[in-house]
Amino acid sequence: MTTQEVASKLVQLCREGKNDQAIDELYAENVTSKEPKGAQMELTEGKQAVKDKTLQWEKSIAEIHSSTISDPIVADHHFSIVMDFDATYKEHGRIKMSEICVYEVKDGKIVADEFFYRMG
Repeated sequence: MTTQEVASKLVQLCREGKNDQAIDELYAENVTSKEPKGAQMELTEGKQAVKDKTLQWEKSIAEIHSSTISDPIVADHHFSIVMDFDATYKEHGRIKMSEICVYEVKDGKIVADEFFYRMG
């Protein structure tokens, strides 16, 4: 798949709430995932570890009040999207969040992602 095809498929699956399916289908085995400095899982390496991180995040949520995902912006082997969501977490209460997500694609698979958002 091209970078545009990967980006479009990721956005489609995430909008459908199929985050784990997106990882299964679109991520490389050796993917790296970065959260902002100081985040609990600042660096995650490997497809299964990234999937586990995603499932852990999903389990921490009591209710999602709203969620939007922008169309992707593609540049060669990279693309970015904006994710906005309003969720109530089991331990932290209700939080509204906006993040920029940047992905790198190689050989039709996501080999790296990085998330930019304000902590706290």
